[in-house]
Amino acid sequence: MNKFILFLLFGFLFHIANSQVAYETIESSKLGDTREIKIQLPRNYDPEGDILYPLVVVLDGDYLFEPVIGNADYHSYWGDMPRSIVVGVNQAQKRDVDLSFSGTTYFPSDEGGSQFFEFIGMELIPYINENYLTSNFRIVVGHDQSANFINYWLFKDKPLFRGYIAFSPDLSPEMVNRLQEKLSITTEDTFYYLATADNDIKGLRDDILACNAALSAIENEKLHYRFDDFKDADHYSLVGLGIPKAINEIFGLYKPINKKEYNEKVLTYEEGPFAYLIKKYEDIEFFYGFEKKVVENDLRAILAATKKKDDIESMKSLAKLTQKEYPKSMISSYYSGIYHEMSGNARKALIEYQSGLLLKESEFVNKDMLLDKIYDLQE
Repeated sequence: MNKFILFLLFGFLFHIANSQVAYETIESSKLGDTREIKIQLPRNYDPEGDILYPLVVVLDGDYLFEPVIGNADYHSYWGDMPRSIVVGVNQAQKRDVDLSFSGTTYFPSDEGGSQFFEFIGMELIPYINENYLTSNFRIVVGHDQSANFINYWLFKDKPLFRGYIAFSPDLSPEMVNRLQEKLSITTEDTFYYLATADNDIKGLRDDILACNAALSAIENEKLHYRFDDFKDADHYSLVGLGIPKAINEIFGLYKPINKKEYNEKVLTYEEGPFAYLIKKYEDIEFFYGFEKKVVENDLRAILAATKKKDDIESMKSLAKLTQKEYPKSMISSYYSGIYHEMSGNARKALIEYQSGLLLKESEFVNKDMLLDKIYDLQE
């Protein structure tokens, strides 16, 4: 894919989310200056609500913010990632200073790198947390020099971010060794995505391949690592290819149940389909730090598995869950009716289906489905 097509794609993605973008200027005592930021809020964001959203911080926001928000908006629309707050930090005028590191320690320099490091952790994120509904699950994204810089937050006693997305990083000396050492002993679930391409800048690519060899050798169940080496891509176009890959990696557990998960995990789970559903959502809350409402796609998957295995206890629990999660939807009556049918109580099943006609249709359950059930039971 050439650069022209990528720019058209980015422009399209930007158009999708542009109406939600706010532009703000932060007064920074750490930088001794002001700094412009861009903020995309999720669709239907309610500042008075109680939903907390993951925070995605995008360095090099001048050009990297737009492709990230386009992908975030697209993937959250389809339920493949949670709706998130995305913040881009503009660096065009101060990039080399912001991302500078010491020639002796190879950590952020006192000539600008340390100040920018503190600005993000001590000013920007507290400002966003104070003014917007953010969860504690945070991701940071960088490209080239900024992809190297994001690693410095890993080395804090309590890392600022849980997810790190590094596109073709310009790695500082000792960074590979430091990353391997830190990620080998991390005790918190950490998501790390690294990418290069066959036409990437040669010096960067060689170091990135060496970094991948080191990180791939780590045996730590708390590290969730993915590496991509894209074909027919260069230092710039790999970003457009990598963003959806990174999102899929970081939010793989969050995504709705697909055919592969259904066959390999739901049907084979020893404790039954409903127990698998509960575990999946408990894991989501544990990994990401926020609750996810059970989506209808997953209810359908568990229903199919329950019927296939003739698991009446799972069906009973599933019916109760739908009544709790969707009390005003036809889903609750439909699932309760199926439970009573499986239990051999056609009269109660008929009552449930009939009562469901007064409720709201859902994405997958409608009036015709309930009427079909009613007609079948009355024959």
